[in-house]
Amino acid sequence: MSSVASVTDSSFQQQVLDSDLPVLVDFWAPWCGPCRMVGPVVDELADQYAGQVKVVKLNTDDNPDVASQYGIRSIPTLIVFKAGEAVDRVIGAVPKTTLTTTLEKYL
Repeated sequence: MSSVASVTDSSFQQQVLDSDLPVLVDFWAPWCGPCRMVGPVVDELADQYAGQVKVVKLNTDDNPDVASQYGIRSIPTLIVFKAGEAVDRVIGAVPKTTLTTTLEKYL
């Protein structure tokens, strides 16, 4: 069972910006092929960094406000938030090592 929660436009502030932990947000959509490729990797990261990083997914089709607020133009886009700020982003289906390296900088 994955520990990846879904966030929405309405829960984003509380779940992501107000989080005490760094948060990795996976901006995705159900029709997006590369998103489906990166999904299992995101699930693995959630398990690997449990207690250190919060991992959530935001469906850009259902939640356009947050997606446009952060200038999401292509998906998947993964953004690392720390203390309410977007501190890093990775665009596209990338290998797990790329995401691991990105996350490690903020732990």
